[in-house]
Amino acid sequence: MSRLRVVIADDESLLRRALTVFVSEADDIEVVGQAANGAEVVDLVRRLAPDVVMMDAQMPVLNGASATRAITSDHPSTAVLALTTFGSLDTIVPMLQAGAGGYLLKDSDPDDIIAAIRDVHRGLRVLSPAVAAMLVSSLSPATDARVTRLTETERLTPRESAVVALLAHGLSNAEIARTQSISEATVKSHLSNVMAKWDVRDRVQVLIRAVRAGIISFD
Repeated sequence: MSRLRVVIADDESLLRRALTVFVSEADDIEVVGQAANGAEVVDLVRRLAPDVVMMDAQMPVLNGASATRAITSDHPSTAVLALTTFGSLDTIVPMLQAGAGGYLLKDSDPDDIIAAIRDVHRGLRVLSPAVAAMLVSSLSPATDARVTRLTETERLTPRESAVVALLAHGLSNAEIARTQSISEATVKSHLSNVMAKWDVRDRVQVLIRAVRAGIISFD
């Protein structure tokens, strides 16, 4: 089985090394290069054609959004996963608009980061729970005006509703599991059931549908 080829771009050498160590522990992933600034990572992608770039948003020479835009424009087969300490909208939105397939905070669990690498390579949108909640919160004033109630088949069980509400507060699967005294696998099962009922494919769409249905609010 061929392994996913990853380039790590971050201006902190210690963090690049740490990310390289734990990402390389995954059997299906190998780190093929590291870059200390945005210009370096664009050049590395041109030469190495990796599957995924882990990109810091704040980098010297060429910032993360500009580097991401250059990569996604010239090398569409390479996915970009933003990994940064900055969780404000003025950092998140430019990265996503530039074509990043995911946006995780650096305090994310290592297993979540590895799973995100696989998901963005598959073309899925991956966001830290807090980032997803922030984005949907910014949309809620527009969506509140056109509430679309759930149909009978779309209605959630009490536990599913509780999971969605905690998701809206930015909790991770592990945090939701602890709050509800259930396993993390059960949380994932509840979210999968919600996605199936609402015919959506990711957590962001779950939150948007929940706002539009009037069952959560960020006011």
